[in-house]
Amino acid sequence: MSEAVWEPVIGLEIHVQLNTATKMFCACENHFGAEPNTLTCPLCLGHPGVLPVINQGAVEKAIEIGLALNCAIAERSVFHRKNYFYPDSPKAYQISQYDEPICLEGHLDVDGSRIGITRAHLEEDAAKLVHSGGEAGRIGGAEYTLVDFNRCGTPLVEIVTEPDLRSPEQAIAFLALLKNTLQTIGVSDVDMEKGSLRCDANVSVRPAGSGEFGTKTELKNMNSFKFLGDGMAAEIRRQIDLLERGLQVVQETLHYDPGTKALRSLRSKEEAHDYRYFPEPDLVPLAPSPALIERLRDGLPELPAARIERFASQHGLPAAYATDLNAEPRLADYFEAVAASSDAKSAADWVLNTRPAPVDNVPAATLAALIDLIAGGTITNSIAKQVYEMLVADPAADPAELVERHGLASIGDSGELEAMVDEVIAENPAFVEQFQSGKDGVINALVGQVMKRTQGRADARQVQELLRSKL
Repeated sequence: MSEAVWEPVIGLEIHVQLNTATKMFCACENHFGAEPNTLTCPLCLGHPGVLPVINQGAVEKAIEIGLALNCAIAERSVFHRKNYFYPDSPKAYQISQYDEPICLEGHLDVDGSRIGITRAHLEEDAAKLVHSGGEAGRIGGAEYTLVDFNRCGTPLVEIVTEPDLRSPEQAIAFLALLKNTLQTIGVSDVDMEKGSLRCDANVSVRPAGSGEFGTKTELKNMNSFKFLGDGMAAEIRRQIDLLERGLQVVQETLHYDPGTKALRSLRSKEEAHDYRYFPEPDLVPLAPSPALIERLRDGLPELPAARIERFASQHGLPAAYATDLNAEPRLADYFEAVAASSDAKSAADWVLNTRPAPVDNVPAATLAALIDLIAGGTITNSIAKQVYEMLVADPAADPAELVERHGLASIGDSGELEAMVDEVIAENPAFVEQFQSGKDGVINALVGQVMKRTQGRADARQVQELLRSKL
């Protein structure tokens, strides 16, 4: 398979459930985890004669999403009926937006690449199908399916990208930044396990360097970034294999099974005309005022893309560190609190690489105090890890007090350290002879023995320097 001569082309469709108090067009409560079919009313169940009313909070959150994604906010947008028959749609249509969405033509920059946002539009979610028996949780092999209408009518924003992504890895990086952005502005909990963030991928391949698009397929029902990435990679390989054998790619909707790593066709891919869109006759157009838009713009916090750039420039962090620290808002906030009173690079190391994670276990001021003890030479890195474990067990403890109480302070340049070095040299004449005959690597064995005697309270580099000076 000659993947090098083929270029993947990927576009994403992301559905984001908004965390409003009520549903999109009725007054039913909007929250996850209630008993099935208890958060419903005649309107969201599609009874005849009911009239929808637009949720203002959902509109404002949609505008905030558009602003965060550098979109233009439409002066006028319209709701449409998207007609289809399926058990999760009691009205046999979905109220959505079609050719006049509320947000359009934005972008999000990821790792130096600009990914275009075609549109972000408001709509209502469908009910939830619960597949039971047989291969439980999946429609394939299930013995029967139940419908929970609690989710029906939940406010959604669908974000559609341009086909600007060129690899599964880039697509996942984009999704991670988008998820963090939505968390930061507070419009959704973006929990994929709860279904509040769902993503479909449109995938095609073309000869490298070509400007033409290939036939695309759609991957649906992926419930984690990893499975979505694996599914895109599998579909890219499948399409390349078909094309290199002289066969055609069929436009269809597919499901990727992470267990078997197999792709299964669900149905032929629909086009817009299949849904027979027409304007929703029971709703007036949306026309947000410039004052409302500016109020929402002014209320946005610092966004992750800007924060990543600032972490790199202000704190001198590598790009990967700055990106990882912005994996979620609370992690970035915690890092900034630690770095405010300690070395930023050391703070980033501890925040990202320590387990259990400091953000969940140790107050920021306490971790900063621990880092300062290392920087001041009071304790070594290995001792700091022991002190950290004590802090996890007792987050209210003071690091300096723990060091004093347990006798963990560094030995430093004391005569105690020199005496230990002399003892190790005297007890290991064979190593000494090998070192002096040119086998430099044996110095590490001597260093290890000294460190063992100090119980980690000495600096390994200092021990090595002292050994070398004596040998």
